[in-house]
Amino acid sequence: MRVIYNVTINIDLEVHDEWFDWMKEVHIPDVMNTGLFLDARFSKILAEEEGGKSYSIQYLCESQEKLDDYQTNHSPKLQEEHTAKFRGRFVAFRTLLRVEKSF
Repeated sequence: MRVIYNVTINIDLEVHDEWFDWMKEVHIPDVMNTGLFLDARFSKILAEEEGGKSYSIQYLCESQEKLDDYQTNHSPKLQEEHTAKFRGRFVAFRTLLRVEKSF
């Protein structure tokens, strides 16, 4: 059963450009280099937000077990790197979705 690990982030406008480049060039490639995800999508949320922009990063994983491996062995370090670099400049929340059917 495939699952999607969705990370929604609102980033402060003052650091947006630096964060955006860092996500594309460093963070998302680091997550993908764990070998535990099949695909990643980096999308802008189109709703207007005061003081920030919001994004969704969706990582497709082939099983809950692989996602558990990521969350146990990789996620803490990668999240800490993000927090250390952009502390106080973002809000994030994570959602797990089970893929019922792909078309």
